[in-house]
Amino acid sequence: MRQIRETLRLHLSAGLSFNEVGRSLKISKSAAAKYASLARAAGVDWEAAQALTDQELETRLYKPALPRSSHQLAPDFANVHQELKRAGVTLQLLWEEYAKDNALAYKYTSFCVKYREWALGLKRSMRQTHIAGEKLFVDYAGQTVPIVDATTGEITQAQIFVATFGASNYTYACATARQTTADWIGAQVQALEFFGGVPRLIVPDQARALIKNPDTYDPQPNRLYDEFATHYGCALLAARPAHPRDKPKVENSSRQRRLGLYKLTWMGA
Repeated sequence: MRQIRETLRLHLSAGLSFNEVGRSLKISKSAAAKYASLARAAGVDWEAAQALTDQELETRLYKPALPRSSHQLAPDFANVHQELKRAGVTLQLLWEEYAKDNALAYKYTSFCVKYREWALGLKRSMRQTHIAGEKLFVDYAGQTVPIVDATTGEITQAQIFVATFGASNYTYACATARQTTADWIGAQVQALEFFGGVPRLIVPDQARALIKNPDTYDPQPNRLYDEFATHYGCALLAARPAHPRDKPKVENSSRQRRLGLYKLTWMGA
């Protein structure tokens, strides 16, 4: 505040130029001009500045910023949140529906940012800390893809298997004919061969093809899956039923698979 007062005195009272004021006070010419401009905008001359305390002068010169009003029409984020739970629904699709014929719609980036800010205020959940190579999350995506037999032209629907490491998000995906025990375990074998290593824990769904006795706290893998884990020297930690946040990495990868962001390999029957 001393420099501001001196700037006002030298410029308004002594009539020095901004360049001269700057050299005298060891500040830049632009800083001197800024102080004078603030005083002019606040209607404060040198006589008025002398009658004000430092706090009063600062309040007059630096008025609090007024919140900017938005003229854009915000979407119903609660409805957006519910729609995202449906298979195949993405933020891109919901934004296109919201922005269609809506001149006051947010741009796509702002729409996503504001939705995520809104979603942070929902139910709290425990943050998972992932260690490199510790957990491999495995699951099947909700949707299928058509596979055409090059010889007969027959079209069948293939199941999409996805495996994702927790720390790196390194992902493997392949298509299988069904979701039998052989398909589940065969796809995991291919995933480990692709990664070139074995994690400490594999986190699957409590699918009937893998888990003999599904349970929230003590699920029991079937004999073949248990032998698979013993052979590869890893542990199995099945996610709780109806708790997708137990395996968010592979859930997100499955969503990206639905958007066509991964190239698939075919694991024939």
